[in-house]
Parts: sequence; structure tokens; C-alpha cells
Amino acid sequence: MALEESVILCECWARDGLQSIPGVVQTEHKLEMLNRIIASGVQKLEVTSFSHPGLLPQFADCVEVLQGIDRRPGVSYVVLMPNERGFERFAICQKEGYGADEIILMISSSEAHNLANFRMTHDEAKQAHARIMQRAHELGVKIIGCPGTVYGCPISGDVPLANVMDLTRFYLEHGAQTIMLGDTTGAANPLQVRERIGALQSEFPEAQFIAHFHDTRGNGIINSFAALEMGLRYVDTSLGAIGGQPATGANKYQYGFTGNTCTEDLVCLLAEMNVVTGIDVDAMIANGKRAEQIIGQRLRANVIRSGPVNHRPKDYDPSASTSEADAKSETKPTAVKAV
Repeated sequence: MALEESVILCECWARDGLQSIPGVVQTEHKLEMLNRIIASGVQKLEVTSFSHPGLLPQFADCVEVLQGIDRRPGVSYVVLMPNERGFERFAICQKEGYGADEIILMISSSEAHNLANFRMTHDEAKQAHARIMQRAHELGVKIIGCPGTVYGCPISGDVPLANVMDLTRFYLEHGAQTIMLGDTTGAANPLQVRERIGALQSEFPEAQFIAHFHDTRGNGIINSFAALEMGLRYVDTSLGAIGGQPATGANKYQYGFTGNTCTEDLVCLLAEMNVVTGIDVDAMIANGKRAEQIIGQRLRANVIRSGPVNHRPKDYDPSASTSEADAKSETKPTAVKAV
């Protein structure tokens, strides 16, 4: 399989990333990071979620965030839409001119996971999402339909491909422009990625799919690469590889690291392979360092410490101390506000 010459990367730090952080990041820091991300050349980014502020306080400032970001032509702004109540709030923003270009609607392919995450059965979620999609079309908002747990569920185990097919068909029949294939807790492997995406492409040849992998088991980059080899042009990532189960206080259904594919590492890899993303590598590395300061902990990006691959000779003194270089690679944390 041959990679596409250009790839659209969606930066998810401010939504899927921050939803897993138990402390609330200040609005000013969210806006700072979003504006930095936009300035680095990202063409698409998740901005916030319209989750209930009592259930997920991280996004209680969703309206303020939408009002405060720097809007640039050619950039698509995306929000997660968990339910109809959230859409009511979003519709006001949209009508007043500070909404979003796309909304994400997600139903887990595993009904057990959907009940745990959204408290709805498949039928209940479909009925609600059909109504939301109708209203989104009326407002001129594009729809990203997301079957979650596409490659496996931490609660019910293996997920039948038929479930994924059913949800994909549902979203496409209701006018979704793209389909995000959610590897919700990092269960995928490259063989499974090729098999499932291949089957979906055969069944829905006109559909545009988005690769969305989590790095729970360290496979985010390789699974994203496998999806890109299948001809996908859209891939989701998060600075510092953060993200995962929303920090609502509910019992964990997946232990260990649950974040997304790492933005900094994938951007550098694609640049090395001459795949165009439009993203300034150095700027995104700087964003990764700033993200660590805001979150208040060391994250999982490799290239913010190693740097991109060096292709030119440089001065090297084998007798010099490494302590100065090590110090420069570290970032001073800024603790987030506790809930």
C-alpha cells in the first residue's frame, strides 16, 4: 500500500486529551494552547465538548472557549456532542456566530461500553443522534459519525465487525460526512486494522474514514500508519499522547495509560517520509513542551526530548557533560486547578 502525499491531522488535545485529566485546566491555558496549535499549521482540531458541566467539569467553559479562540480560514473547528441537551447549548453558539464546523457523534460498537460511557442502549443512542443530525444539517454543521470500540471493548471483549458495519451505515444514511473509527482503549493491532478498514472500504467505497487510535499498549503510531497505508487521509492525535476515559469519577474500565496517538511523534515521522501535513514540526514540538507545563507532568512524546532526526553534521564533544542538555530538555510543570 502507498501512503497519500498529504494527510489531514486532527489535534485532539483540548477535547479527547483533556477529558481524561482529573484537574480542570484554566480557560486561558486552553485558549493559549488552541491558538498555538492553530498557528503551527493544523487544519483541523477538536476544541471542546458539550458534556454536562456537572458530570465533566473540564468542559464547563465550552462556550467561553469557542468565543475566545483565534479563527483562521481553512481550519475546521470540531466539538464533541454527547447528547441532545448539549446540542441545545451548541445551537445557540452556532446561531450567534461562534459555533463549530463539525460535531462528533459517538456510539460505541460495544453496547456495554455505550451504557457505561453514555448511559444509552444502541437503539436509544441512534434515535437521539438521528434527531441531532437532522438539526445539524439545518444549521449547516458537518457530522463526524464515530463507531467507538471498533477493535475491541475493555468491558465486553471482542466486538463483532457487524456492529461496526451497522453503526457506520446508520451514520452515513443520516448524512455524516466522515466516519471516525474509534480505537477507544487501544485494543487494535495492524493486522486487525487492515482487515477491518479493508472490509469497511469494500462495504462503503464512497465513505471517508478517520483513523483514531489510542496508545494504551504503545501501538498508536504503528496502527495509525497501518490505516494511512490503507489510503486514509484523516488521522487523530493528541499532544503528549494524552486522552481516554472521561474523568467523571466513574469506575475505570481501562487501567494503565489510555491516551491517544502522540501528535509530536507522528508529525515528525510523516515529515521524515515526505508526507505533507502542513504542520511546522518545530512549532509542534514547542507546543508539546508547553502542554507539559500546563498539565503539570511529563507526558509521552519522544521527540520533544530527542528532537527530529538530524541530517547534517554537527559539533560534538564526547568529553562534555550531558547535564546541561538534559536540563534544557525538561520543562517546569504548572499544576492544574483541582476539581
